[in-house]
Amino acid sequence: MHRCVSKALALTALVASAGFSLSLSFSAQAQTHRQFPPQALRGDLMVTQAPDINLNGQAARLSPGSRIRDANNLLLLSASLSGQKNTVHFTVDEAGLVKDVWLLNAAELANKTWPRTRQEAAAWAFEPANQTWTRR
Repeated sequence: MHRCVSKALALTALVASAGFSLSLSFSAQAQTHRQFPPQALRGDLMVTQAPDINLNGQAARLSPGSRIRDANNLLLLSASLSGQKNTVHFTVDEAGLVKDVWLLNAAELANKTWPRTRQEAAAWAFEPANQTWTRR
C-alpha cells in the first residue's frame, strides 16, 4: 500500500512539473508574432450567438468550418467567446463568411499597422517575412 501511495505522489509531482513547463512554453509562445496569411484583416470581434458574430460593428457569420485560435494558437469554441470583445485577425471565404480567426497576443497587437478592410489591403504592401504592412 505504501508503494502505491508513493508512486501516486511521484506521478502527481511529474504531472504537475510537466503542466508547469507547458504553461511556461505557452506564455513564451504568446509573445511571438505568428505567421498570418496576406488576406488576413484586423477587426474587433464579438460572438453574439454562434455562428452569428459582430465584426467591426457589423453583423457577420462564422463559416461552418471556421477555426478560432486563441493567443497561444489553441483552438477555441465560438460559444466560449460569447459577449467578449476581442481584437483579432480574420479571413473571409468566397461566400463572405468568416473562416479563420486569431485572437491577438501582445506582440501582435503591438504591430499597429494592419489593414481592416480589403480596400486597405489592396492599397498597402505586405511583407510576409516580418509580418508587416506599409502604406504605399
